[in-house]
Amino acid sequence: MKENKILIMTPGPTTVRENVRMARAKAATNPDIDLDFYEFYRELCGKIGTFLQTKNEVRVLCGEGILGLEAACASLTESGDRVLVIDNGIFGEGFADFVNMYGGEPVLFRGDRRGAIDVEELRAFLGKDSNFKYATVVHCDTPSGVLNDIGNICTLLKSKGILTVVDSVAAMGGEEIKVDEWCIDIALGGSQKVVSAPPGLTFLSISGDAFKSMENRRTPIASFYCNLLVWKDYYSKKWFPYTMPISDIEGLNAAFDNIMEEGIHHVIARHHLIAEAVRAAVKSAGLNLYLEDGFSSTVTPVEVPEGVDDSELRDYMKEHYNVLIGGSLGYLDGKVMRIGHMGENAAVDKVSYTLMAFGHSLKHCGVEVKSDMAEVFLENVSKL
Repeated sequence: MKENKILIMTPGPTTVRENVRMARAKAATNPDIDLDFYEFYRELCGKIGTFLQTKNEVRVLCGEGILGLEAACASLTESGDRVLVIDNGIFGEGFADFVNMYGGEPVLFRGDRRGAIDVEELRAFLGKDSNFKYATVVHCDTPSGVLNDIGNICTLLKSKGILTVVDSVAAMGGEEIKVDEWCIDIALGGSQKVVSAPPGLTFLSISGDAFKSMENRRTPIASFYCNLLVWKDYYSKKWFPYTMPISDIEGLNAAFDNIMEEGIHHVIARHHLIAEAVRAAVKSAGLNLYLEDGFSSTVTPVEVPEGVDDSELRDYMKEHYNVLIGGSLGYLDGKVMRIGHMGENAAVDKVSYTLMAFGHSLKHCGVEVKSDMAEVFLENVSKL
């Protein structure tokens, strides 16, 4: 198969740097019995803990980010447990499916899907009903790109004695996350987004309160692969629940080294500036952003202009400019196109080329484009 030269500007997976690819090609040991690998894994978990600003336990699981979402629900949920599902997007609502799957009772707090969750409305809701074992919230709901204020949301939930589960797969690294300060019991990330490693790994932090809840269950966790409790004492026991994908983990380690070398605060600032410049460019062209507020720094959702087939436009971009951007899912399918600017793709040259290709492709589809989006972007991103 010919090497893929397409510029993948989707909201994950992202471009993978060469040193990450080369790290995955290292000779592999047997991770089950080689004690050096346990040290390597522990050191990687420490790096991720620094990234997440937490002293909580950190683990890397063999499975794409959805594994972490299900594992959190499988490990915490028992039959009849009431779980608050904070919903202002497709993945936010989707947590209810996992809660149902493991016998819980999801109670949905619904927000406006064109904006961030209103924390004061949530506070009023909890003032009337806060009898929940745990709550789920999505940091950045990727299909719409909406960003939620998890700092205020999770501290509010914790003040009511509610455990907190945060899906930050599409946000962490592009947005700040302070796990300990914000009282996040389980924070979930994935290798293929801002971290810019290949898909296939979940990483997460687990608080003492979360582990205690798992240990005090009335019934066993109804899964093995999704059981977070079996990971608790892996280091002292020198035992992994399954054979670890050592090459993938080597790549993840290299990707985190890249982030640490740049500096996490610089990485976040880079994402913020590029996202603001993208939104300015899109609006200058006369296009509509899908969101009214709650804009994320990792993905920009653009409404599909009237009369345009988004799949045809995206195919044209791919065929003529070798650029791939995303459509969307569910109720947004055919209504929203998404430009991903996360991780290795949050780069001036890649984003400016993408906006050039996007503008020409819109014109090909009969859309009047009122500005040169690449030029406007470059003017706005000059501070970087």
